[in-house]
Amino acid sequence: MKVRWTRESLIRLREVNSYISKDNPQAAEKFLDKIINLAESIKENPEKGRIVPELDFHNINNYRELIITPWRIIYRIEEQKVYILSMIDSRRNFEDIILKRLMRN
Repeated sequence: MKVRWTRESLIRLREVNSYISKDNPQAAEKFLDKIINLAESIKENPEKGRIVPELDFHNINNYRELIITPWRIIYRIEEQKVYILSMIDSRRNFEDIILKRLMRN
């Protein structure tokens, strides 16, 4: 399997990295490495992440997530590829975030 980062996910990754870097550049670099390594590990076992509960509630079960507290890495498996779709702060309301993003597009 190949792991592909969407434009949205790369934007979120940069935002998180910039935010952490303001206070602690070394911590930001370590965190970035953790995120990338976790995302890349999906290719070994793409179904290791849980189905996103908020979407599963609406019978949408083709999206999965991995968690690095407080971040949720949202991804989808399609054919022989894993698409990293976004990173969402778990302290925020997932449904509000998704709705806003859908309205923008």
